[in-house]
Amino acid sequence: MNGLSWARLMAVIYKEFIQMRRDRLTFAMMVGVPILQLTLFGFAINSDPKQLPTAVLQQDYSPFTRSIVSAITNSGYFRIVTVAKNEAEVQRLLDEGEVQFVIDIPANFSRDLVRGSKPVLLVQADASDPAATGNAITALIQLPQTALRYDLTGPLAGLNGQDPAFQLQIHRQYNPEGITQYNIVPGLMGVILTMTMIMMTAMAVTRESERGTMENLLATPVQPLEVMIGKIVPYILVGYVQVGVILTAANVVFAVPMVGSLALLLACILVFIAANLTVGILFSTVAKSQMQAMQMSFFFFLPSILLSGFMFPFRGMPGWAQDIGEILPLTHFLRIVRGILLKGNTAMDVWPQLWPLMLFIVLAVTLGLKRYRRTLD
Repeated sequence: MNGLSWARLMAVIYKEFIQMRRDRLTFAMMVGVPILQLTLFGFAINSDPKQLPTAVLQQDYSPFTRSIVSAITNSGYFRIVTVAKNEAEVQRLLDEGEVQFVIDIPANFSRDLVRGSKPVLLVQADASDPAATGNAITALIQLPQTALRYDLTGPLAGLNGQDPAFQLQIHRQYNPEGITQYNIVPGLMGVILTMTMIMMTAMAVTRESERGTMENLLATPVQPLEVMIGKIVPYILVGYVQVGVILTAANVVFAVPMVGSLALLLACILVFIAANLTVGILFSTVAKSQMQAMQMSFFFFLPSILLSGFMFPFRGMPGWAQDIGEILPLTHFLRIVRGILLKGNTAMDVWPQLWPLMLFIVLAVTLGLKRYRRTLD
């Protein structure tokens, strides 16, 4: 048996470096994925979101109510973005996810406070994602003890005792018990569809190029758009099979409520599946092998799962990370599926999240058609 030859060993090592240089996409993934992970986990991920958008329904104006609102904003967890006009607008803001909290100051609040009647201050929270509201609600609990300590002086000093001068009632809407499955299980539908639809489609088209069957397809009069649609339709059916399994498990095993319209949800799922499949088709026009197609799918999947609001609160991320998240289809789909299942959102409520998915499909299809090769390399 021959011994180890350093010359032969160095030749093999040199050959591997040449191969890596030729496969630039794989080399870029090896360098890019660690950098992406460091950036996302180091800068973008935050499990303690602050400056949460908050609306105020103020029916009483006085120095006391101003102090309370100031104390709420000074906590760092709340950012007043609008003043609601009525209860209907409050419900709309919460249903569409425009605000995370609503501070409801009732009429005659100050009068009842001065009389020692301990009026109730209502705080409504969008608790569909318990992780996004948990710390903020904890900060609110201390509000009655500290908000008016500099206002209740002189003749009103008797109200500044051990018992707070007003009561705080927190109404956790959509998920009052804070059950994490209500938030995670619907989100898993989007995560599973993103992973499987993109990867299967990208690899299916690339597989034909590797096996040589693409030559037969290119020899036919089939148009690029027809190829894309033909590749997408079968996987749409596969996606709906996955959806059926997930919805059944969500309802039977995890008891996730289904408040909204199932037909509307299935229609929105069709748009989301199409968005992911067009990404897979686009990747297949770039990748030269199934390995590259899988690598590109993973490179897209990683920021999708981290920046969409599935694993970490979306509003806890910095602005630049939220801007990237708004581009990803999963971000909008999570809002749609949670809104329909937990909030009973209607078509008008989900439209602000649905049209970005449609725009994404148009852009992905346009790029895919431009990249589609009518001749083999």
